[in-house]
Amino acid sequence: MRQLVYYVAVTLDGFIAEPDGSFDAFLVDGDHAEVVFGEYGDALPGHVHAALGTTPPGTHFDTVLMGWNTLKPALDAGIASPYPHLRQIVATGSPRDHDPSIELTHDPVSTVVALKQQDGLDVWLCGGGELAGSLLPHIDRLVLKRNPVAFGAGIPLFGRSRSSPVRFDLTGTRSFESGVVIEEYELPH
Repeated sequence: MRQLVYYVAVTLDGFIAEPDGSFDAFLVDGDHAEVVFGEYGDALPGHVHAALGTTPPGTHFDTVLMGWNTLKPALDAGIASPYPHLRQIVATGSPRDHDPSIELTHDPVSTVVALKQQDGLDVWLCGGGELAGSLLPHIDRLVLKRNPVAFGAGIPLFGRSRSSPVRFDLTGTRSFESGVVIEEYELPH
């Protein structure tokens, strides 16, 4: 059965972006890049694959779910469909003009429940924090790229979630010379 995987960069103090939504302080270069660009290459935007001359591996994800605020930086940069190699679903509470390759959902919980019943690779929860918080009880796995930086304030990993506590089991950590630590967690079975 497909899983909902929250794969995201996060600071030491638990933020996925600065207060203005930027995330430029996250490390791109370093020995952790082999995992980000290789193993999790499905999560790279199409324009990055084009610039690198690479092809998405199709090994982890075939669908991406994100909030409108996560999509907005791509739109502002003139990229109407950032993940053309994935089924793109955007959660929004308002009608929006969007590329026809993007599906909108006003009910992300029902969307996730339905996606998990379908055949395919896992569903990548790309962000943002508020969406992740609303989906917290439905997240099966966390893959956190913990960066050696603190923002002090910003967009929390799970927004302002009012969910009951959800316990995850640590299933692996990988430390890199860059200071990035990839932490993997799963719901206990």
